[in-house]
Amino acid sequence: MSVEIAEDRMAELTGDPDSGQLLEISMGPHHPSTHGVFRMNVTLEGERVVRLKPVFGYLHRNHEKIAENASYLAAIPYTDRLDYLCSMTNNWGYALAVEKLVGIAVPERAEYIRVIVAELTRLQNHASLIGFLLQDMGASGTPLMYAFREREKILDLFESLTGSRMMCNYMRFGGVRVDTTPEWLEEVQALVSRFPQFLDEFEKLLTENEILMSRTQGVGILPRELAINAGVTGPMLRASGVNYDIRKVDGYGIYDRFTFRVPLGEHGDVYDRYMMRALEMHESLKILEQALREITAGPVIDPKTRLRGLRPKAGEAYGRIESPKGELGFYLISNGTTEPYRYRVRPPSLINLTVLEDMCLGRSVADIVVILGSIDIVLGEVDR
Repeated sequence: MSVEIAEDRMAELTGDPDSGQLLEISMGPHHPSTHGVFRMNVTLEGERVVRLKPVFGYLHRNHEKIAENASYLAAIPYTDRLDYLCSMTNNWGYALAVEKLVGIAVPERAEYIRVIVAELTRLQNHASLIGFLLQDMGASGTPLMYAFREREKILDLFESLTGSRMMCNYMRFGGVRVDTTPEWLEEVQALVSRFPQFLDEFEKLLTENEILMSRTQGVGILPRELAINAGVTGPMLRASGVNYDIRKVDGYGIYDRFTFRVPLGEHGDVYDRYMMRALEMHESLKILEQALREITAGPVIDPKTRLRGLRPKAGEAYGRIESPKGELGFYLISNGTTEPYRYRVRPPSLINLTVLEDMCLGRSVADIVVILGSIDIVLGEVDR
């Protein structure tokens, strides 16, 4: 931790050079199992934040440039490593962009499977976020272990379907890599039937907890106008009262067939962001119940799709989805070769992180960690 007295900037920040001294501290980088290798340069007056600069780039892997030198198919495993908690939805966003670029149709059964694995991903992401958020507040490991217990059940399902627990490499242009078995769908149904009991216990433990409420209500407020202007998406945006969910707006895949609501917050504080994750898990369960009930038989990939040596006509396409963290988009430009001429990712973790300083100004040092935890970032997606 570096400490520096900055009296020459006192007048600029506080307007009163005699009111005290400013302290600059460096928080991080952290271990990847917390918020990733991320650092914050924080300027304090006492314990009050007067300036905060996010510093990242420690995990840069050159994802986009590597993908411009690989075939369209070879880029799929790289997407797994963006938000490494949400491999399935990463795959889907990229597959959707290529399908738009080429004009590939997706069989109905594959569309249902995509929805099922995406909503399972949302469940395990949101449960984990709540567990980590409570740990950031100084709680014992109990909430996190409860969340990870349920996450393990979902990862078991992913492993039995794809052969991998986290880097699933499952989606393909025009469908999915392998079909589900009837037994696998029965296991998903059993998990969906049990999950409400876990949510009820989790919310009973947390939602009206006096410590959680005092640490989160009125803390880290993100005004509606700022959220919109900054391009914030996902649960963070909806916590600020903005009714915007790409599953509803675009109806990509077959989301327009399902009945579910979009929860909204009123205050845009940490408590509302916590509640968005809890409420969205209930809606994901509704979608899963409908998808499991309505899934049809048939092929899981378009037989006309040529995966190897795919050579789209010159053009461009942008595919986006509602990932658990917000709008995940892939922008592709084709020059008629087997490799993308341009490949760019619109990562929600990075965009949502840009308003961190605005939410922390005037708050205490202890609040910073809680506010950061409520954003839900993964550095693999921030740095790419």
